[in-house]
Amino acid sequence: MLIFKRFLPFVRPYLTRLMLAGLLVSGVAAINLALVRLAGSLWDVVTVQHDADKMTQLISLFLGLVILQGLCSMGHSYLTAWVSQNVIAEFRKHLFAHLQTLTISFFSRRRTGELLSRLMSDVTVIQSLVTETPLDAVKQLVTFVGGITFLLLMNWRLCLLILVLLPLLVVISKLFGRRLKSLSTSIQDQTAALSTLAEEVISGIRIVKSFVQAPRERERFADQVDQTLRLTLSRAGIMAVFIPVISLMTFSSATAVLWYGGRQVIDGTVTPGDLFAFILFAGILIGPFSSAARVFTQIKEAQGATQRVFEILDAQPELYDRPGAQTLVSVDGHVRMEHVTFGYDPRHAVLTNLSFEAKPGELVALVGPTGAGKTTVINLLHRFYDPTDGRLIIDGTDFRDVRLESWYRQIALVPQETILFGGTILDNIRYGKMDADEATVWEASKAAHAHDFITTLPDGYRTVVGEKGVNLSGGQRQRIAIARAILKDPRILLLDEATSSLDTDSERLVQEALQRLMEGRTTFVVAHRLSTIQRADRILVLDKGKLVEEGTHAQLLERQGLYHYLYTIRLNEPAT
Repeated sequence: MLIFKRFLPFVRPYLTRLMLAGLLVSGVAAINLALVRLAGSLWDVVTVQHDADKMTQLISLFLGLVILQGLCSMGHSYLTAWVSQNVIAEFRKHLFAHLQTLTISFFSRRRTGELLSRLMSDVTVIQSLVTETPLDAVKQLVTFVGGITFLLLMNWRLCLLILVLLPLLVVISKLFGRRLKSLSTSIQDQTAALSTLAEEVISGIRIVKSFVQAPRERERFADQVDQTLRLTLSRAGIMAVFIPVISLMTFSSATAVLWYGGRQVIDGTVTPGDLFAFILFAGILIGPFSSAARVFTQIKEAQGATQRVFEILDAQPELYDRPGAQTLVSVDGHVRMEHVTFGYDPRHAVLTNLSFEAKPGELVALVGPTGAGKTTVINLLHRFYDPTDGRLIIDGTDFRDVRLESWYRQIALVPQETILFGGTILDNIRYGKMDADEATVWEASKAAHAHDFITTLPDGYRTVVGEKGVNLSGGQRQRIAIARAILKDPRILLLDEATSSLDTDSERLVQEALQRLMEGRTTFVVAHRLSTIQRADRILVLDKGKLVEEGTHAQLLERQGLYHYLYTIRLNEPAT
């Protein structure tokens, strides 16, 4: 019931059609019962009464009911499928939309393949349970109630022989159900692990081949498949026992009915037609019992999938808009970080008591050894995370008093690892401004010095980049990402090693473009290139999450501290 309760908002828009499907499926069940009773009467007419005219009438009625049943069956089958597919489509869209509201920390704790498995496979497992199972239950309920009613009216003693096994069926179902739920949950988890492994290997196939690890990955995948196979076979073994046991008990009841009813026919207390109809009714009643067993196993299987899906829906974003948070229409770009402490793991601080200021239009460079916390500062400035202690301020307003979306619209991020989406180059640049016309896209591309190489491609701006931009070089991907940021026309720029993939000539061109873009905008840049650092208005030197030095290039060199050491090392590195 919890499953149906949580799915009710998605089913509610389709309740009218679902109720109509329920009426049609009830009609199918009722007509089926009528046909059985009619078959008994027809048997007596043919074998006992020998009435040809009445036989013709009954056969005509029989044929009419069969046609009506077929029409009802077609109607409910289509409506059930229509409602089922629409409900699951809406639910899947809702789940995907909810995923996008969750913060970066949620995704950092989970693997992509696992989330994909929940979004696709687990939702499919739930699909039939939410819409098809209730209608099947209605059909079986009508069949059971109607069948029992007919049986009681025809011969209550024979009916009791069938009903005596019902409590035993419930006990057996409960015993098998516990194990089925446990196994089904384990199978769903194992399937998710298998999907995750496959996704990782396929996305990293270049590394797999380069390091000659294909045999190892095949072995890992085979181990996961074997584990899934063992669990599936265990469940199949239980099902192989469970369903036949239920069927055996119901057929045993039918056999008892045949023996006892046959004696009554011999004694003359029951007509052959009534016994024939009674046996058919008893056979029909096997359907609800078998269906109940099947539905019971489906519910147990779906419980595991439901638990995994609703675990995502129950997850709440760690970042949210405070009540009364203001919408930023524009910003000057005055950024302050005050006594900020932060750690991805609460037990380990990455940044400690960090404070600095960036005035509007300044270029601020973040410098330090690996692991100093430079990218973490970028993450906090973007507000992918909130500080554990301290606060960030934009134009005198605490970041947490600003609506997230409005803040994101004021900034542009060019990360070290360029992210491109499947589609064309035009689509990827337009990601910065979806309503931009092609002329505006070209201008942004020219500013990023990407236009020339794009126009040399066979399909130009409509060249498909491939998954994650695999069809382009690293430098080309980076320039497209920079063009995307230029098109957004932000007030604040966050550049995390934005020129790391460019050669010296390309970097010079892009730096010129960025220099024009940075005019009047506050820019934070993580860079190892000396040319970028030397132009900075302010250099923040980080070490082990602390600000150890701050100043201009010349000022920091004079102090001969950590910056002087890092500068000297890089100055002596061979040119690239």
